[in-house]
Amino acid sequence: MSYGNIGSVETSGASWQTAQGDKLGYSGVAASHTMAEIDMGRMSQYKSKIIKVGQKQGVDPALIAAIISRASRAGNALKDGWGDYKNTWGLMQVDVNPNGGGHKKEGGWDSEKHLNQATGILVHFIIRIKNKFPDWSKEQQLKGGIAAYSTGDGNVHSYSGVDELTTGGDYSNDVTARAQWYKNNGY
Repeated sequence: MSYGNIGSVETSGASWQTAQGDKLGYSGVAASHTMAEIDMGRMSQYKSKIIKVGQKQGVDPALIAAIISRASRAGNALKDGWGDYKNTWGLMQVDVNPNGGGHKKEGGWDSEKHLNQATGILVHFIIRIKNKFPDWSKEQQLKGGIAAYSTGDGNVHSYSGVDELTTGGDYSNDVTARAQWYKNNGY
């Protein structure tokens, strides 16, 4: 896609901490792939919306699916569309806390409108990282933008420490590995 090739982004996958959310006895890329596969059945109901939003925003649908998998387990981790003690909204967990992202929720939690809003936020962060680190490759900027989606671009200081301040300390690596799995499985 226009923001880099998710299939070419290097990744170490899920941390031990993230993998333990599913009680896996392993971590890394294999754990990320397992979690993506677990979410695939639920994800299928959103596939047409994901593809439509991806095409509209110029973002690989596999990446959108991966964020949905990581953020809400394809909706399974939400209560009435809410997560993180009602600080985040929807499949892609838009931060609506006034002291956090401060976004307003748009659309239903599983709507195309929500996916469009959240993907727009992702694009915003990819562009911010691209401007902040113009010497990084497109794939590095893409990974940095994924990390910034979790932690904000002000918390991304280097490529080697891209996930230092992200949720679980592995957000961009886990999302990237999940996206690569979804890319190889129909998205």
